[in-house]
Amino acid sequence: MFTGIVHSAYPVTAVQIQDGLLTIGVDVSRELLNGVETGASVAINGVCLTLTRIDGKTLVFDVMQQTLTVTNLYAIRIGDFVNVERSIIASSEVGGHIVSGHVDGTSTIIRIETPPNNFILTVEIPGPWMKYVFNKGFLALNGVSLTIAEVNKEHRTVTAYLIPETLRRTTFQQSKVGDQINFEVERQTQAMVDTVRDFLEELIARKSLSVETMRELQESISNN
Repeated sequence: MFTGIVHSAYPVTAVQIQDGLLTIGVDVSRELLNGVETGASVAINGVCLTLTRIDGKTLVFDVMQQTLTVTNLYAIRIGDFVNVERSIIASSEVGGHIVSGHVDGTSTIIRIETPPNNFILTVEIPGPWMKYVFNKGFLALNGVSLTIAEVNKEHRTVTAYLIPETLRRTTFQQSKVGDQINFEVERQTQAMVDTVRDFLEELIARKSLSVETMRELQESISNN
């Protein structure tokens, strides 16, 4: 588990491509290395990966085919920077929100606005996942815990504002329109939405609730 508070962006220094497997090496700071051991869980661009080897200051990870299919790690190249976060320990301060590292898919950056002292990011989320995003809710993008500022259900877009410190620590300062970035919805929100929908569908099956009322309730849930 992670908090979505990225330690920093670090360079990819090694990439090895095999059938159904990608091995990457990421050079990190001595501070991040402190206490880390082989087998630890580390988030790379929000993806929970198992540390397979430590080579000096380089952390080495194996990325399997399923992960490559769902995330943007398939496109990683030497010289790219990735967001890195170590997993939560019992004494950790949860400054963001609980992030599992089990990425739901990739979203496309469709707009970047940079008014003075602001960085406004708008991404397009695949339709099925829009029911889990709400104004003032949480969304992890490339492993970064962000508060949702605006949601447009019709156009399937989500907008977040990034503070200068977030830009300094992460890869977003290098982002551009068209980039594919990993997203993970907030799990507690997902669980609540799915529980309510399942309950309402069960009521319909028992004929305790009309289809029309069900639709009205679903629209109310989606719009609030």
